Amino acid sequence: MKTGKTHGVIVGLLLQANMLQEKDVLYAERIRAKLTVPAPLLNVLKDLKLITDEAIHATIAGSQLTLRIGDLLFELGYLNADDLQAAFKIQQEREKELKLGDILIKYNFIEEKLFYRILSLQLGFPLIKPEISTIDKQLVAKAPLKILTTNAFLPLKTTEGSTWVAFKDPTDQVAVKAAMHLYGTDIRPAIADRKTLLDTLKLLHNEAAGVVINVDNNSIIGIVNSIILAAINEDASDIHIEPSGDCLHVRFRQDGVLCHYKDFPKEVILALTSRLKIMCKADISEKRRHQGGRILFDYDEGQIDLRVSLYVTIHGENIVLRLLKQKDELLDINKLGLSPRMLHRFLDEAVYQPSGVLMVTGPTGSGKTSTVYSCVKHIKNPQISIITAEEPVEFVIDGIAQCSIDPSIDLTFLETLRHIVRQDPDVIVIGEIRDSLSADMAMQAALTGHKVLTTFHTEDSIGGLIRLLNMDIAPFLVSSTVVSVLAQRLLRRVCTACGVPTKVTPAQLQRLGCTGTDLREGQFKKGRGCTECKQTGYKGRIGVYELLILNELVRDAILAQRTSHEIRSISVEHSGLVTLLEDGIVKAAAGLTTIDEILRCLPKLAPPRPLSELRRLSGE
Repeated sequence: MKTGKTHGVIVGLLLQANMLQEKDVLYAERIRAKLTVPAPLLNVLKDLKLITDEAIHATIAGSQLTLRIGDLLFELGYLNADDLQAAFKIQQEREKELKLGDILIKYNFIEEKLFYRILSLQLGFPLIKPEISTIDKQLVAKAPLKILTTNAFLPLKTTEGSTWVAFKDPTDQVAVKAAMHLYGTDIRPAIADRKTLLDTLKLLHNEAAGVVINVDNNSIIGIVNSIILAAINEDASDIHIEPSGDCLHVRFRQDGVLCHYKDFPKEVILALTSRLKIMCKADISEKRRHQGGRILFDYDEGQIDLRVSLYVTIHGENIVLRLLKQKDELLDINKLGLSPRMLHRFLDEAVYQPSGVLMVTGPTGSGKTSTVYSCVKHIKNPQISIITAEEPVEFVIDGIAQCSIDPSIDLTFLETLRHIVRQDPDVIVIGEIRDSLSADMAMQAALTGHKVLTTFHTEDSIGGLIRLLNMDIAPFLVSSTVVSVLAQRLLRRVCTACGVPTKVTPAQLQRLGCTGTDLREGQFKKGRGCTECKQTGYKGRIGVYELLILNELVRDAILAQRTSHEIRSISVEHSGLVTLLEDGIVKAAAGLTTIDEILRCLPKLAPPRPLSELRRLSGE
C-alpha cells in the first residue's frame, strides 16, 4: 500500500487492480503540479482519459478496504481540504452528536442526493428511491411509525425469504437491530436519502394503519390557503403543484430555484385541483384539456394576483401558480447592478434618446419588468407623457397612464396599442412583444417619433434582433428604430453571512472555456450555508446584463441580414458588447455570485475574454 499512501487510497486500489500503471500516475502528478488551480489527482487522471468513473466505482465496490466517507469525497474531488477540515471543526465544536455526513448535508458542503450516491458507493449497498406503489404495505403495518422514523428505515419487499430494507445509514447498528427484530435476521440493506425516506413513511402511515383521510371542503380550503400564504411568506415567485402516482408534491420557486415545500397524500389531489379551478374560474368538469385562469387572493397584508396554468399529465393536472405582487417600490436604475461603463452607455445612448425602441430581453422571471420601470422612473417628469399597456400592471406609479390588459373583455394588446398612439404620448411602455402585430406596432410607433420601452423573450441581445427579423419585421424597420437591446438574467447572490473565498476548479474552467491565467485576479467566493440563507449558501439575487447599442456597423449587418454569429462578432469588436457570460464572470470574480450559478444560468455562445480585459471594458 505504499503507492496508496503516496497517491491516495483510491489511486492505490486502482494500481493494485492494474486499472492504472505507475507511469500514468506519475505523469498525472507532473501535470497536476503545473496547474494554477489545485485539483484532485483522480480528476486529473480522468481529464487525461487514463481512467473512467466506471472503473473507479467498480474498483471501490470490489475492494474489501473500508474508506471513511470524508476521505472518499475528498479523493473523488467532491470536497476540498478546507471544506473537509471545516466540517470536522463543526463536528468537534457544535455538532458532536451528528455524523460527518449529516454535517456535510446540513451545512451545505455537498448536495444530499450526491452524498447518498457516494455513500452507496462506499458501503457497497444499492441506492434506491422508495415508491409507494412497489412497497409491501403489510411489512410497514408490522411496525409503529415511531420506530420506523426514529431509526430511519423502511421495509420494501420480501424476495426469496429475504426482506429488503432501506436505511438512511445501513451502518447504524441500532437501526439494523430494530429492523432485524421486526423482520428477521435475513435482511438485505439498501440506502435511501433521509428526506425521501421520512416523507414516504408519513404518506404510508395512514394507509398502513387503516386510517381513512377525510377530505372535506373546509380542509381543502385550508390546505390551498396555507400553500399560497406560505409561498407569499417565503417570497416565492411560483408555486408548483405536481401529482404523482404516490402523492402530491408542492414546490416553491425561490431566488429562481425550485425548492421542496411539502408532500400531501394522493387522496387530496382531486379535491385540491377542483378548489383551485373554482378559484381561477376554470372548467371544473374538464380534465382532458389544458386550462388557465387568474386568482385575486386576499390576505392580511393586501391582495396578490396569481396566474394559474393547469397542464394535463398521466397522474392528473399539474398546476403552476405565478405570484404577481403589485410592487410599489421601484429600483433606482443606478442600483440594478449594471457595471459603471455599461450604465453610462445605457443612459446616454438608450434611455435618454428621444425616440426609438429600447428592448429588455430574457426568460420569464429574469427581472425585465423591473428594469423597464426603473427606466420609466428615471425619465419621468411633468414635461412628458408616459402611457403603458401591461398584463398585468406590476408597478403602480402616480403620474403615468397605466392600462392592464384583459383579454376576457377583448381588451387585448393589439386593441390597446391602436388607441395608445392617439393619446399623444412621448413614451410608450409595452409590457411584452408577443407576436408580429405587436412588434410591428412598436416599430411603427418609434418610426413616428415616439420612445418605446418593451420586453421580449429571447436568450441574448442578438437573439432579440434575430427574432424580430423572423417575425417578418422588415430589416430596415429593425435597423432604423431599435436603439438598444438589454439582455439580462438574475443569479443567486452569495450569502454575505457565510461567504468564504474559494478557487475555480479545473472542471469549471473547462466548461467556461477559460484558463487559470484568465481568471487569476478574481476573488471568488461561495456560501458554506447558514441559518441566514437556509443552508443554501445564497441569499437574494443579482442582475447580470448584456447591452447592445446599435451603431452603424450593427445596423448595416441587420440590413444585410447577416447571421447571429456575424452580428455578435461585429458587436463585440465594434460596439463594446460584453456578453452575459462575461458580465457574470466579472461579478463572480468580485465575490457577488458563484461560477456554479454562471454555468447554471448563462448561455455560452463564445469563449469569454480574460478577466483583466473584461474589467477594463466594464469600468470596474
